[in-house]
Amino acid sequence: MGKIIAIANQKGGVGKTTTAINLAASLAVLEYKTLLVDADPQANATSGVGVNSQEVSQGLYECIVKDIHPKDVIKETDTPNLYLLPTTPDLVALELEIVDLPNRNHMMKEALDKVKNDYDFIIIDCCPSLGLTVINSLAAADSVIITLQSEYFALEGMGKLLQTIKLIQENINTNLDIEGVLLTMYDPRLKLANMVVEEVKMHFQNMMFNTIIQRNTKLAEAPSHGKTIIMHDAVGKGSLNYLNLAREILQRNGLTKMTEEERNINPMEFESEFNEE
Repeated sequence: MGKIIAIANQKGGVGKTTTAINLAASLAVLEYKTLLVDADPQANATSGVGVNSQEVSQGLYECIVKDIHPKDVIKETDTPNLYLLPTTPDLVALELEIVDLPNRNHMMKEALDKVKNDYDFIIIDCCPSLGLTVINSLAAADSVIITLQSEYFALEGMGKLLQTIKLIQENINTNLDIEGVLLTMYDPRLKLANMVVEEVKMHFQNMMFNTIIQRNTKLAEAPSHGKTIIMHDAVGKGSLNYLNLAREILQRNGLTKMTEEERNINPMEFESEFNEE
C-alpha cells in the first residue's frame, strides 16, 4: 500500500508546489511509482509537469464530487514512474459544494483510497489556505511535509498551521504524522537566511529535514517549461537537493527497496538514457 504525503503551508510562495512536483519526480527517478495529486485550484502542479490545465476536462474535483474513478483521469508525465491526478478550475467551488455533506472531510480520502495500492507514494500539493480542501488533503494523508522559506517571517502563521494539524490528528485523521519541516529558498550567502535556519532549528529540532532546498535559477524556471527539475537540469543543485530529500524520506520510512548503488543513481545518466528513448 502506498504512502500519501501532503505538502502544506497556508502561505503562498514558500516552495510548496515546487516541492510537491520535484519530490514526486525524485521518488519516481529512484524507481518508486509515484502519483502527484494537484489539490490547488491554481493548477500549478498540473502545468508544472507539462499538462495544460485548460485542456483537462476531468480532474480531482470530478473524482470527489462526481465519483469519477481516479484511474479515468490520471495522466502519465514525461518523467518515468511519475503520474498526475490533475485539477480543473472547478476545484475552486469544491468547498461550497461539499460543506453541508456529512462526510465532507473525508471525500478526497475516499477518492484516493481507490488507487492507493497502485502507487508506492502519492504526493498531494495542497492549496495555500487552511480551508476544507486542505482539511480533505490532510485527512487523506499519512503524513505532512511543512515547507518554510528561509526568509524573514518564515515562522509567521506556523502556529495556526500546527494547530490545524493537531485538530485534524485529534478529530479527523488520528494516523496523520508530521513527516518533517523543510526549509526552501535558502541562499547560504545571506546572513538573514542563516539566521532563519538557526531559528527554525531551535523551534523544530528533530522535525527538520537535514536537506535544505537552495535558491536556484533552474529550479525556478523549470515550471515555465512544463518540466520537473530532474528533466530540466538533471545534474544541477535543484535536482540534487530534491533527490537528497527523497532519499531522506525513504530512509525515515525504512524503505530498502533499492540497493545503495541504485539509490546513488547519477541523474545525468538517467537523463541521457531517457533522451535516447
